Amino acid sequence: MGNTEKLINIASQVRRDIVRMVNGANSGHPGGSLGCADFMVALYFEIMNHNPADFKMDGHNQDMFFLSNGHISPVWYSVLARSGYFDIKELSTFRKIDSRVQGHPATAEGLPGIRIASGSLGQGLSVAAGAALAKKINKDDNFIFTLHGDGELEEGQIWEAAMFAAANKLDNIIATVDFNDKQIDGPVSEVLNMGSLEDKWAAFGWIVINANGNDMKSIVDAINEAKSKAKNGKPVVIIMKTEMGMGVDFMMHTHAWHGKAPNDEQTAKALAQLPETLGDY
Repeated sequence: MGNTEKLINIASQVRRDIVRMVNGANSGHPGGSLGCADFMVALYFEIMNHNPADFKMDGHNQDMFFLSNGHISPVWYSVLARSGYFDIKELSTFRKIDSRVQGHPATAEGLPGIRIASGSLGQGLSVAAGAALAKKINKDDNFIFTLHGDGELEEGQIWEAAMFAAANKLDNIIATVDFNDKQIDGPVSEVLNMGSLEDKWAAFGWIVINANGNDMKSIVDAINEAKSKAKNGKPVVIIMKTEMGMGVDFMMHTHAWHGKAPNDEQTAKALAQLPETLGDY
């Protein structure tokens, strides 16, 4: 089995986790989580320099990841658990009272892998810029990775952080935009058309790379390309085209599953489309 196939198999299990978690809580955000499963698996199982057994909040001598669009926490929790940060059985407590696996990532519960709370959109790139600057000061040559929703780019703070990162030559940041053209109220292009994301990021002084976020080889190649073009005076952004609800036919091609839980019948239908490859929690 090739490495790409292994990553695809992990992503299938992660998608199963997402559907089951949101169904179990009768609450959550399955659409974007399913769409970003391939990216998150590629990042944690192939690309990032990280050590789940030695998680430290300061991230010194390791790559760091910040999930800015924190509502897609199910995909992150699954990937963290599957890569060894905590027991996968804890996924069953998603959105339950006193769980460490809250609806939006938080730090008060002390869940390994989580460094910032990210319920409020627009803040992740600012945090990433601070972390990237700290790594430069500390002569730590590792990378800062972030993930953002395309609808999140409607937040002005994103662009303030983008300007700051470029002006300060924070070339150790690799940001990724989940470009699925869907947000809670409908298509992003209709809610607030932002024009060419590529042109915008380039105008703000970033190196821009495009990728198919639902093709494992494409996204692995894109992140590796981003790493090869980084450390050259400019931050890098990947515009990642995805399909919300990817892998579950009735959740795709609509924004309806942005924040809606499937019932038991829908869950069974979804799971029938997603091979169980690592064993359910």
